[in-house]
Amino acid sequence: MKFTCNSFELSDACQIVQRATSAKTAFPSVEGILLSAESGSLTLTGYDLEMGITTTIPCNVEESGRIIVNAHMFSETVRKLPDKPVHIDSDARQIAEIKCGEFKTKIIGMSADEYPELPSITGGYDLSLSQPMIKDMIKKTIFSAAIKDAKVIHTGVKFEIDENHIRLIAVDGVRLAIRNEDIEYSGEPLSFVVPAKTLSEVMKLLSDGEENVNISVGKRHIIFKIGSYDVISRLLDGEFLNYKSAIPSSYKTVASVDTMSFLNSIDRTSLILADRLKSPIKCVFANNMIQLSSNASIGASSDKIDVEITGEDCVIGFNNKYMLDVLKVCDTDKVRIMLNGPISPILVVPSEGDSFIFLILPVRLKNED
Repeated sequence: MKFTCNSFELSDACQIVQRATSAKTAFPSVEGILLSAESGSLTLTGYDLEMGITTTIPCNVEESGRIIVNAHMFSETVRKLPDKPVHIDSDARQIAEIKCGEFKTKIIGMSADEYPELPSITGGYDLSLSQPMIKDMIKKTIFSAAIKDAKVIHTGVKFEIDENHIRLIAVDGVRLAIRNEDIEYSGEPLSFVVPAKTLSEVMKLLSDGEENVNISVGKRHIIFKIGSYDVISRLLDGEFLNYKSAIPSSYKTVASVDTMSFLNSIDRTSLILADRLKSPIKCVFANNMIQLSSNASIGASSDKIDVEITGEDCVIGFNNKYMLDVLKVCDTDKVRIMLNGPISPILVVPSEGDSFIFLILPVRLKNED
């Protein structure tokens, strides 16, 4: 294999593709990046047996070929190359020689025959969605996916797609996030769960421009086509939480709250709380006001903000981090906080519509029986 390409283009591609490689595994081949040079282009592939990322960049190919190179070593090497053409040549001994300007190095690679084949999708379903829209939908749900869970399926985000509508749902046992959006879709209903790890990488590749992301969904895998990158991932199997039954149909207390005022108040009131103690923030909803307070071994804090409250007064406690996570992704000036007493879930929704729905389980206060 012998080719020449732009060092910056090669470096950018390596930095992204290597995120799909595995750091420590029983299969050394998936610790590397597969380089495939042919017909005026270089394809780079990273694959950890669960998620893969591929991309193609232009290059001048003198001799077609394939080789696996250590992802970290190769990526770091090309990242530090000067702004000059980079020449890469590999021989039958699987040694890749890299030349750029006056710099020259050799990296011992592996035979491409040892690289696992990426899954393909045939007979699946195709979607084309706005990149800014799906990026926002992932942002508003992914933080609620479980990090570790007895049910692996809850470490992913569920997609529900039916006629002209898409919904993303994530749950981790103490909170629930739902994001709704209208789309143009007339196919049969789809329901699948994508690992949060995959969506985290997808979100990094999505832009705020007008270009769409093309999605192919199969029985076991999904492919996101974003610009020059393809992200392929397995789908998660299992029974997802019946989230609809967790959302109350009526509420005793509804507060209309300025989003940033509430966020800032919680932020400063929780400064004295130690993460390891997980002491709750106490909130009193009464007299068109929220009174916030927190207590810890090093002191106590309190604050008040003006709100519009309809219904009954309510005293409730919650984990400050969970509420801050929600408020940070709310892009509306105001939100509605909906309550059914001190031991029922807290619901956060936009002031109008249902584009997002967040549910947080309360923390029982010490003075509560």
